[in-house]
Amino acid sequence: MKLTSPAFEDGELIPTKYTCDGDRFLSPPLYIEDAPEDTKSFVLIADDPDVPAEVLPDKLFTHWVLFNIPADTEGIPEGTHPGHLGMNTRGDAQYTGPCPPPEYDPAEHRYFFKLFALDTMLDLPPGSSREHIEDALDGHVLERVELIGRYQRI
Repeated sequence: MKLTSPAFEDGELIPTKYTCDGDRFLSPPLYIEDAPEDTKSFVLIADDPDVPAEVLPDKLFTHWVLFNIPADTEGIPEGTHPGHLGMNTRGDAQYTGPCPPPEYDPAEHRYFFKLFALDTMLDLPPGSSREHIEDALDGHVLERVELIGRYQRI
């Protein structure tokens, strides 16, 4: 299975357009290829593991959670959210773009877009927390891939 974006290559910079220095709530386009044959749905979690402990003690900021993405989805167009939105760290059911605080190190953060192919649809309501979604994934992941982008505020 592959997860790619026409906006940035794996390990490269995320365009400003998709960050707090552009349109904070505009998600980048993503493409899904070669999903397992038995896929019933997808889950997408985008997070930043480089948050300073002074900002968040667990050092992880969740930017975007999508679940129950239909199995026939081949792409997630810019600014869309197929399936259901889960809660991000801000407590919002939406995409929130990269926005590393410039006064802390590291200045450049990594953003992991993790895609899970599942053998089921999750029996959870829209707005569910990342934790509930991750618990529901247990035993249902057929395959997992990730796309990493980087961003540093200017």
